[in-house]
Amino acid sequence: MHENNIKTNQSLWYPPGGILIWMIVLVEVLTFCLGIGSLVYDKSKDLTAFTYMQSHLNKSFAFWNTVFLLTSGFCIATAVYYRERNNFKFFTLLLFVSIFFGFAFLFLKFYEFREKWLLGFGLESSQFFSYYWLLTGFHYLHVVVGVIILFIIYISRKTISFENLEAGAVFWHMCDLIWLLLYPALYLIL
Repeated sequence: MHENNIKTNQSLWYPPGGILIWMIVLVEVLTFCLGIGSLVYDKSKDLTAFTYMQSHLNKSFAFWNTVFLLTSGFCIATAVYYRERNNFKFFTLLLFVSIFFGFAFLFLKFYEFREKWLLGFGLESSQFFSYYWLLTGFHYLHVVVGVIILFIIYISRKTISFENLEAGAVFWHMCDLIWLLLYPALYLIL
């Protein structure tokens, strides 16, 4: 079977992208869940202070960042679909759009970080903002790495193995998943 074609005999020990990327995803998601769990616990002990600090977050920015990441995730999943079918035109286009929306997330999130910093809401300004900076900052770094991975895939799109493409897509979907956990925990749930 040619390396560029889909593998039809995938199992638990060889999921899309390989077992190693899934082990990384598991560790990362568990790490963020522990951080969010700690946030929820501490918030339950001082609901008034946390709710007040949470009111300073920009829910509109968070909403649009959610749209950007989910759109990017949809595009990379669809790009993988077209790559499986050797349709390089749509694969390339959707990969580019996925990278574009990844950059859109990074730009808007950076603007939000800058806004919070200029308003004096730093890491040590409150317990809530300690969680905010640590959780969203760590996620931001994951998105930076994810965009770099997508860019490397784009540069090597004609020669990249399907396994490496899948691994990159899985990492990118992990960024989506983590944001879908952070978004309600930090911005929506009072």
